[in-house]
Amino acid sequence: MGRLRVHNFTISLDGFGTGEGQAPGAPFGHAGERLHDWMFATRYWHEMVGGDEGSVGADHAFAAMHGRGIGAEIMGAGKFGPPGWQDDPGYKGAWGSNPPFHTPVFVLTHRPRPSIEMEGGTTFHFLDASPAQTLERAREAAGGLDVRLGGGVSVIRDFLAEGLVDLMHVVQIPILLGRGVRLWDGLESLEEAYAIEAVSTPSGVTHLTFTARTR
Repeated sequence: MGRLRVHNFTISLDGFGTGEGQAPGAPFGHAGERLHDWMFATRYWHEMVGGDEGSVGADHAFAAMHGRGIGAEIMGAGKFGPPGWQDDPGYKGAWGSNPPFHTPVFVLTHRPRPSIEMEGGTTFHFLDASPAQTLERAREAAGGLDVRLGGGVSVIRDFLAEGLVDLMHVVQIPILLGRGVRLWDGLESLEEAYAIEAVSTPSGVTHLTFTARTR
């Protein structure tokens, strides 16, 4: 059975995974793109957008683990699109005609709609289901490969609260957001369920890897 993995999920020093005021053109609210500056500097990111520059150190190595062995993705409504996208029957996500997932993607929403098949192997499926039910569907679609949990913050928190996440890579960066949506709220004593390793890099970020203890 494939694992459920989180990769490259970035939070501020005060634990916010997104800022306040999400809107079209501002998917991370007042945080802007600051949460992901560390990744934009890596060779991994430059290769994703068709370039050959960027750093090849530890940040690159962690970032590049994002797509390895993934057969399906789960995401929340807030990652699929800005507030109000459910009112647009023609909306197909924030990534254009060829999204970067190239797998089945299960979008959690209280307003499901028919599946959307995109270029490059991505098909969006819309579910109003519990975390456990959604993971079961995603694992069936993944064909034995792992499932990636893409966010946003509240979705990852819900799956953690139910003990469903097998591996989580969180990147803590040296900024303070002060407001937004925090990852750790309601997850007291999470460390009891996970072995945690921390690696700090010259860019000033800390990579935290959570590996589920034997259940």
